Amino acid sequence: MNNAPDNAAARGRRPAVLLVGDAAGALTSDTVSAWNRFEYCRSMLDAMALAAETHFSSIYVVMSGFQGRLDSALSTLRRISPASRLILLARMHEEAAARQLIRTAANVTGPADTYHLCPVDPVVVADGGRTATSCSMPCQDAASLLAARDERIRQLEILAMEDDLTGLMNRRYVREFLQQILVKARCEMFNVTLLVFDIDNFKRYNDTYGHTLGDNVLRETAIMMRRCCRTHDVTGRIGGDEFAFIFWDRRLPGEHSDDPAVEAERRHAEAQHPREAVFMAERFRSVVSSAELSFLGPEGKGTLTISGGLASYPKDGATVEDLFEQADKALLGAKRSGKNQIYLVGSNQPLNQ
Repeated sequence: MNNAPDNAAARGRRPAVLLVGDAAGALTSDTVSAWNRFEYCRSMLDAMALAAETHFSSIYVVMSGFQGRLDSALSTLRRISPASRLILLARMHEEAAARQLIRTAANVTGPADTYHLCPVDPVVVADGGRTATSCSMPCQDAASLLAARDERIRQLEILAMEDDLTGLMNRRYVREFLQQILVKARCEMFNVTLLVFDIDNFKRYNDTYGHTLGDNVLRETAIMMRRCCRTHDVTGRIGGDEFAFIFWDRRLPGEHSDDPAVEAERRHAEAQHPREAVFMAERFRSVVSSAELSFLGPEGKGTLTISGGLASYPKDGATVEDLFEQADKALLGAKRSGKNQIYLVGSNQPLNQ
């Protein structure tokens, strides 16, 4: 992917689509037939120079690599090529930043029109130029905004990221996000922690109260998950009554903590499990065990408990499979030790002891 085929323009054709940035990891495959249908510039400066002399109906920008310079760079690119649809290619952990760059009714100065989550099929990128060709007016007009919205809806439907019962991310999203954030963690040397847990004796809820109320238990668990984590952490349902948290150290370029202990932990990532992740995992277990499930009646109070296993990169594993395997082992240890507790990998006692 780093060695993209020669640009179509070099062979005498001018494609309708421009791709800007490092395409490695942003696209699903190296499809030569698709690459032949769009122009490619690794550098933003090269892209600006090309956009000044060539009309592109769509310009895709890979967010990774531009970081804090992206806002001003996109605004400049918009001024150079005002009639082009400007589309961001964002990795999952960049989605919040992508939303802030999108032009909406509440954010009329946003430099971009929409975004896609990586990895994206290069055929989709190539087709984006063709479908946008009919839009000859600048993308701030209502028709173009509606088209951008519809495209985003279709993209979400294709990815099918959300669990329809709980509203959490689904198994596919959790595994893909974990894969992407591990790549970032290796480059920037920070911890990523996976907590896998399930609801103790969940079958009893279905047998006692029925599957409808059992589904309510799952929804209430999801609500408590969202309350017990930071906005950038990922919460997901990975099957049945099994759930997952992904805790990671989100920092802006150049940012560092005033707490020497936190900075020491970041510099020595393999020294121990991240304290924040351990704290949030135990806080969540405590919140769940004291929950009042009023829809279950008087007997529902205080009866919901979970057992979980916690594994961290790089201490416990370097891949998605490693972390899930180690977290599952710790979860099994918690179950065997009496439930209602969370175990660290390799630990013989729960977090609350």
